Amino acid sequence: MSNTRMYRDGALVDQGFPATEIGDRLAADDRVVIWLDLCLPTEDDLKLLAEELGMHALALEDIVQQDQRAKLDRYDTHLFLNTYMVRVGAAGGLLDNEVSAFVKPRALVTVRYGDQFDIREVLARWDETVDLARHGVAYLLYGLLDTLIDGHFSVVQQLDATLERVQGAMFAAGGGAAERDTGAGDGLNRNEVQKRIFVARRDLVRLRQVTLPMREVVNALMRPTMHTIDEEMLPYYQDLYDHVLRVIEWSDSLRDLNTTMLETNLMLQNNQLNLIVKQVTAWAAVIAVPAAVTGFFGQNIDFPWRHTSVEFVVSLVVTFGLAIALYVAFHRKNWI
Repeated sequence: MSNTRMYRDGALVDQGFPATEIGDRLAADDRVVIWLDLCLPTEDDLKLLAEELGMHALALEDIVQQDQRAKLDRYDTHLFLNTYMVRVGAAGGLLDNEVSAFVKPRALVTVRYGDQFDIREVLARWDETVDLARHGVAYLLYGLLDTLIDGHFSVVQQLDATLERVQGAMFAAGGGAAERDTGAGDGLNRNEVQKRIFVARRDLVRLRQVTLPMREVVNALMRPTMHTIDEEMLPYYQDLYDHVLRVIEWSDSLRDLNTTMLETNLMLQNNQLNLIVKQVTAWAAVIAVPAAVTGFFGQNIDFPWRHTSVEFVVSLVVTFGLAIALYVAFHRKNWI
């Protein structure tokens, strides 16, 4: 499945034409700029790229062998760009989809490996900035990168919001009454909090793998030796570079926060365990008092009627008095 567009002098003049006509159209008019999009490319598509557009064999090999790192390779007749679209899935977790592009002086070829990346978002971005269409391939490549980097920015915002909710759950006393009243943490228990922290860390590591190389990709595109971007388009690519830096810095700060949250959660669990041990010890002290008093008065086996009434009353008063006093003292200290 393929999509095509043709621009002439900054105006969209045709779209939806067969991909086999691209070579002839480029040769017939040196004022046209053509975009070709391939989704799940077949062997015929690869043959078209090699024969009609002269794409390098190594770049075509990168298309066949997927899961390449984000990068920008330079060949004699074109550039090869590999990057990723990322988003947060409906059930949580980071989803990524590889996107490649061949950049020629008057043609841009995008290659997608699934329909998870909606190319209509790129088309809408191009239509919104149609006044830049006179810049040709630089304009098309900017719309593609702007869409992808905005996706990275959206993901890091969602991960930030997720960690904020997990923080609320982490301090919400394990889903007790306070959490139910305030809604903090969405009712997560300690185990779920621990799981969310580990999932967020995994997502942040993957996001860093995707976004960190984009800094060098955008920086390389802005170099004059690439002969891809003119002076008027340079500020737009500088804006892309700033967005990439912000995503990288934001994700790095979230990774540090995630590590701190993991350590804090373990500390809270240890404190909870200490509190339980303290409560058990306090109750053991309360229970030990009646045992000590009855042992002192010889009531371990004998029944009350074998003693005088005075002994029985004194033992009851001492037993319950000390037990109640210990309970009150421990309760004031929040040990019980």
